[in-house]
This record gives sequence, structure tokens and C-alpha cells, in this order.
Amino acid sequence: MNYKELFHIAMQLISSPARAWEEISLEDRRKVFTAFVYPMIGLCGLSVFIGSLVAKGWGGPQSFQYAMTQCCAVAVSLFGGYFLAAYLINGLRVRMFAMDNDIPLVQQFAGYALVVSFMLKIIIGILPDFSIIALLLQFYIVYVVWEGSAILMKIAEKDRLRFTILSSMLLIACPAVIEFVFNKLTVVLN
Repeated sequence: MNYKELFHIAMQLISSPARAWEEISLEDRRKVFTAFVYPMIGLCGLSVFIGSLVAKGWGGPQSFQYAMTQCCAVAVSLFGGYFLAAYLINGLRVRMFAMDNDIPLVQQFAGYALVVSFMLKIIIGILPDFSIIALLLQFYIVYVVWEGSAILMKIAEKDRLRFTILSSMLLIACPAVIEFVFNKLTVVLN
């Protein structure tokens, strides 16, 4: 796994999404899993684990249990949210925009579009005091999706705004809902 390339893709998607989506459209669609999504989920989980241990202290099994629970919540929410959002965006493409059913394309799109969420989770995992700023920065995903909708997804110009808004809402909401449910179940089952 090449972390230098991973962060290069992430920074390029954030700084100049149009150029990044052009490069992404040329690569193999299945590459998104091993080259981007899974390593980013791992880094998010690691940063939350480290941040939780620093916040709760290192002295006892409760702090380790809390850190592991938070790490699992982030990993499960991002993993499940990614696949749920990709599935729902594909259904959106088929039903609302009369496009072909193309799960690998939508998984590629959703994986790279979640770059903002991934980067914010990494930062917030270590620096939780920036969570208010992260809530605002999270909406930068709309611009990343806007650029990707035309270049990678080939959405018609007349449908681009509607697709961007709906896809962005799904990409933001799916991981958040899964994390909320996971955290509530963890409290109930403890």
C-alpha cells in the first residue's frame, strides 16, 4: 500500500477536484477499494483510537475499551455508510435519471467523493476540539460531488444540480446515521 499516493489523491481531490476526477476516470474501477477506501477507513479508525486513548488516558482497561469502541464505531460507520450510499446513489441514477445500473462506477464515485469525510475523521480523531469546524467543512463534499458528477458519472447538465444535492446528502447522512445507530446499540448492549 502506497500512503504517499493515497494522500496525493486525497489532496488532489480536495484542492482541484476536476483534474482529480479526470485521472480517476482513467483508472480501474475496482482499484478504489484497495487503493483508497479501505486504507482511509483504517487511518480514520487509527486516528480515532489514538485520540480516544489520549483523551481518556492510558491507565486502565476502560480507556482501552472506550478507544476500541470508538474506533469500531468509525470503521463500521464509514464502511457501511460507503456501501449504503453507493447502493442508494446507484438506485437514484437508475430511477430518477434513467441511467444504466453500474455498481462498480458508483462505488468508485462514492469512494473518492467521501474524501472530505475521511480527511475530517482523521483530523477530528486526533483533534476533537475542531468538530464544529468539521461540521461546516463537511459540506465541501458538495463541490467534490459536483465536479465528479459531470466527469465520472456523466450526468446531464440539466440534472447535475439535483444529482449533486441528493448524492451529497446520501454521502454525508449514511455514515452519520450508521455511527449514531452503532453508538446507541453499544450503550444499550453494554
